[in-house]
Amino acid sequence: MARPLDGVTIVTLEHAIAAPFCTRQLADLGARVIKVERPGVGDFARAYDERVQGMASHFVWTNRSKESLTLDVKQPVAQEVLAKLLEDADVLVQNLAPGAAARLGLSFEALHEKHPRLIVCDISGYGDDGPYRDKKAYDLLIQSESGFLSVTGSDAEPAKAGCSIADIAAGMYAYTGILAALIQRDKTGKGSRIDVSMLESMVEWMGYPLYYAYEGAAPPPRAGAAHATIYPYGPFPASDGTVMLGLQNEREWGAFCKTVLERPELTTDERFASNSKRVANRVALRALIVEGFSSLTVEQVVQRLDRAQIANASVNDMHDVWDHPQLKARNRWTKVPTPSGLIPALLPPGKTEAYAPRMDAVPGLGENTDAILQGLGWSSEDIASMRSAGAI
Repeated sequence: MARPLDGVTIVTLEHAIAAPFCTRQLADLGARVIKVERPGVGDFARAYDERVQGMASHFVWTNRSKESLTLDVKQPVAQEVLAKLLEDADVLVQNLAPGAAARLGLSFEALHEKHPRLIVCDISGYGDDGPYRDKKAYDLLIQSESGFLSVTGSDAEPAKAGCSIADIAAGMYAYTGILAALIQRDKTGKGSRIDVSMLESMVEWMGYPLYYAYEGAAPPPRAGAAHATIYPYGPFPASDGTVMLGLQNEREWGAFCKTVLERPELTTDERFASNSKRVANRVALRALIVEGFSSLTVEQVVQRLDRAQIANASVNDMHDVWDHPQLKARNRWTKVPTPSGLIPALLPPGKTEAYAPRMDAVPGLGENTDAILQGLGWSSEDIASMRSAGAI
């Protein structure tokens, strides 16, 4: 079956996570993604670690279904190749250092007159203007700058997210922005520019803590794995492990007291008569819950929670997730080729019967260089000359 982006070509000068995560999702939908990498080195995420059959965990996650073209974009012949690629491209994506794309003649302003239908998506830490424009930005730094660290962690100290949450946020807004720009181009016939800031993407995700601290009010406190402003909501110890649970309303509070704690009198205890009061008295309430769970196993607590229709979850590690029964039951794993052999890959979220997502190989560095150049009209002799000059 045809995929939504079949026939769409993306040229990307990308590294790390934000842009590669964006373009990989476009590839999932059928787009041809040509990834331009530095000769001999490539995307520096290739060298982050060697955990996946000698390849980097970040890289195999964000780069399947792409073609790798090595180009030294500072050499004139390589710039000719890039110009030829853009003649038939629908989208140019880049997350180079601030100002680097413009110096290469790849700004939207420089390209729009020659390629009026081309969509240009620039991903950066802080956007293309303002006092922070030229600051370098990495995921942890944006977690800090956006206020995320101020509400994440324990009372004693902040903690970063365990995955690249700021990069992922920017990648998602770039991805959806490109999809919207393609729809808009169908209406207007013209390409457009998308300027995605990691800071703005992350601050959007901070909406609830921001509004909670509106007009100088106290911000949500750091609460570890518990919820800062809803209680009880978080991890609680049983006799043989930890249970994660969450309550959202007064009906659930009543069911929790009667069925889970078997303390129905707590339902009308004035200290716990509303969520805000339970939050204010969380120390006393936690002591009661811990006492109630102390003689129960995790399985027994979960049975009571399920009977009371109280939301709960396992506290899984990565090995548990690889073997998660729900993902297996829904057949959400497949295999994709890599230079080191087949590896498992999660099918894209958003299960559909309309088409099968593209799940092709993770490319080796420069694996598709010769084929791409030949497709653009360069001869084998030309390619050999470019290679000897270090342009590819």
